[in-house]
Amino acid sequence: MSVGLLNGRFNNPPKRTGKGCMKSKSIVFVVVLMQILGFVSCEKQTEHIAPAIYDRDSVPTMTTYGVNQLISDSGVIKYRIVTERWEVYQNTTPQKFVFRKGAFLEQFDESFHVQSFIQCDTAYYNIDAQLWELRGRVRILTKDGLKFSSEELFLDRRAHEMYSHRFSKLVTPERTLQGSYFKSDERMTKYIVTNSRGSFEKSDFTGETDTTSTPTDSTNVFLRPQASPRPKLPTTP
Repeated sequence: MSVGLLNGRFNNPPKRTGKGCMKSKSIVFVVVLMQILGFVSCEKQTEHIAPAIYDRDSVPTMTTYGVNQLISDSGVIKYRIVTERWEVYQNTTPQKFVFRKGAFLEQFDESFHVQSFIQCDTAYYNIDAQLWELRGRVRILTKDGLKFSSEELFLDRRAHEMYSHRFSKLVTPERTLQGSYFKSDERMTKYIVTNSRGSFEKSDFTGETDTTSTPTDSTNVFLRPQASPRPKLPTTP
């Protein structure tokens, strides 16, 4: 096999090495990539941003879970509140507390015995108006033994009163009341129920307690005359 020379060089073209091929391919890839980026940069870019929250009422300032808190008054523990979720809204109008998972409140005496309790499925407290709104299976037991049940109850701390526009039931040791409207003082010692039905005592209407029974008029009662004794008849042998 003969190999020719031209001007001191091989007349056959030199073969490319592997490194040269890789370098040329890299240059082509970079050029194509720059062209693609150029087309993309010419298009209108879309920003993927979440929408802003304008309604601040939907954002609580603080949320507490699994609350079981004792509350003292003048250094004496008097209350206990239990709730699964407690939301505080301080940036809203009005400011409020929300108990979406229900609330349970107990009151203790000086010996730490339970005097009364309040429970419901949902509770709202308007801080500005000092108004409680209880919803769903509202149950109350007072220290006097009064039991209250309804699906709604409002507690106005400013007016020192409680009221409900839903069907309510009151049970005391003396009577039972049911009605579509209920209103009472905050201690539930004086209350009214409209469109009511239930059992009552005579003292509820007269204001007096009947402790003695009225004697029966004997002149209006038929008396059987007493039989006079008869003489004994003689016997025959």
